Amino acid sequence: MKRFQCGCGTQVFFENHRCVNCESRLGFDPETMGMLALTPAGEGLYVDQAGNQFKFCDNGVSFDACNWLLPADDTDHRLCFACQFNRIIPNQSLPENDHRWRRLEEGKKRLFFTLMRLELPLTNGWEDPDNGLLMDFIDDGRGQPSYGDSFVSTGHLNGVITINPLEADDVARTAARLELNQRYRTVLGHMRHESGHYYWNRLDPDEDTRADFARQFGDESRDYAKALKEYYRDGPPPQWRSQFISAYASAHPTEDWAESWGHYLHIYDAMETAAAQQLIEEWPSEMPVTKRIHIWRGLSITLNELNRSVGRGDAYPFVINDVVAEKLEFVDRIIARLRVRAEQETPS
Repeated sequence: MKRFQCGCGTQVFFENHRCVNCESRLGFDPETMGMLALTPAGEGLYVDQAGNQFKFCDNGVSFDACNWLLPADDTDHRLCFACQFNRIIPNQSLPENDHRWRRLEEGKKRLFFTLMRLELPLTNGWEDPDNGLLMDFIDDGRGQPSYGDSFVSTGHLNGVITINPLEADDVARTAARLELNQRYRTVLGHMRHESGHYYWNRLDPDEDTRADFARQFGDESRDYAKALKEYYRDGPPPQWRSQFISAYASAHPTEDWAESWGHYLHIYDAMETAAAQQLIEEWPSEMPVTKRIHIWRGLSITLNELNRSVGRGDAYPFVINDVVAEKLEFVDRIIARLRVRAEQETPS
């Protein structure tokens, strides 16, 4: 994540709506990838210091769930670029859903920021049903008792990422993390993981790429439902740490891929933040993935030690051994291919 400043010089942050120093209204402009200090211009419009006019996403105006901007002259859209990817949002008339939706949007916006920084193809499914992405935030009976015995699990299918809003509830998410013996479970982590499934399908890999995948992760045609049933019944293999970034990655080759993809995004964003805060000298975009992994191994230890020093658990409770590093390098090659595809799809 970049470092942002208000026009008054105060550091501001990606989720901020106002500057704590000068009280300026703040909004994120996806065109410039910057946070802008804004002055009201009447009729729901705002102007930045350069004189450009903007309007806020309707999800911000109506629900305080978004701080992204649109150009004032965009008459085709009321929702910002990121919110146009929503297909189903939590029912705002139900208890806790206003808070949960804001947490979901914060995670989604951070996911999109990294995808955009990596210059990956990013098209919503309304505009491109065959290749686009959509997001469903769907409640079930665990989060909303009025929904009875319904059950909605987080996952990806045919370009749609589904997230249960209960994942945005700290107590419920912690209970699930403990029940499933997971050391790490976050809204952003879920979204990054599921985006890995989406982009593998979006790539539509050729025979050579699938063979390379099989060498790294295993046979993706292995019975998925059976593999997950066995994983939840028996747990991961005893020596899983020597081959996988997480226990869940051992469940099936496609989950190993998605976990590796998710961690690639974790590492990229964290290292970008470290560069912005001058903790490391180079930006991750300026170094090969092998160097990124080398630096991250040391940086993550420092991060964990800082967390322990203030009485909290490890921020990154994972080990990147040489086997996992090779998987991250594979992810990097796939991202390079997807970036080429994005360039080819961009109108000249």
